[in-house]
Amino acid sequence: MTRKPPSLPRDSAGLGLRRVHFDDLLVDVPAAISFMEVAPENWMEVGGAGGRKFRKLAERVPLVCHGLALNLGGYAPLDVAFLGKLRSFLADIDARFYSEHLSYCGDHAHLYDLMPLPFTGETVRHVAARIRQAQDVLGMRMAVENVSYYAQPGTELTEIEFLNAVLSEADCLLHLDINNIYVNSINHGYDAAAFVRAVPGERIAYAHVAGHHYESEHLRIDTHGADVIEPVWQLLTLAYAEHGVFPTLLERDFDIPPLAEAVKEVEIIEASQAHHFAHHARARARRLAHV
Repeated sequence: MTRKPPSLPRDSAGLGLRRVHFDDLLVDVPAAISFMEVAPENWMEVGGAGGRKFRKLAERVPLVCHGLALNLGGYAPLDVAFLGKLRSFLADIDARFYSEHLSYCGDHAHLYDLMPLPFTGETVRHVAARIRQAQDVLGMRMAVENVSYYAQPGTELTEIEFLNAVLSEADCLLHLDINNIYVNSINHGYDAAAFVRAVPGERIAYAHVAGHHYESEHLRIDTHGADVIEPVWQLLTLAYAEHGVFPTLLERDFDIPPLAEAVKEVEIIEASQAHHFAHHARARARRLAHV
């Protein structure tokens, strides 16, 4: 690997870039937004006025890229030509991170959905090899995101065992989705707090928080179409306490509110990060006072 982009400050709070907010952002990027996330597939080959707006924004705010179509878990060969174009795009916009979903989304055609992987040793080895191949082509370390899922095909490992095994075998980073942990814990009956404690904090590149749909007491649907609920904020607080503060981004894909409303949730992230930094600073001062 050859490219090591500048990292984000650990207390960075971000927002996913949506076209409905573009004009407002070009006038002024709210102070709470330290970085933004884009799907590279949506912007890599965009020209004209839209492309110029995007490049102008990329000069104003640090960007991370979160992919949709790499198909890490699939069996069709990785699209090396796409990865080559992606490498140039990431360098061109100075992307801080590139992440993809720990799932599959195609075979000989794109499925336009994120399908669950079997939690098995064979799948660990298969996916890890494809992540290593992608990292070699990209010339940089990538991150993989723990995804929401509604079926468990061929399970041999728990979700956290599978995730940690892939991260270790591929030697990649973790894109930690806090909302997905909560949704999966309800749908599959596990302890969300134990999951958060068990992730390798040193591998966290950045995190997502998002809202979801309440279908029933035992079924939540990951929609990114609602406000973040209190239990998800509490999980984020726990993650900061366990692993230290890390860059965290609000993900909102549907029923997108005006920018000023979305920023209010980004400010909650910012406040939580500041609280944890202050807490650790006070604790360090107390320890030094007793030396």
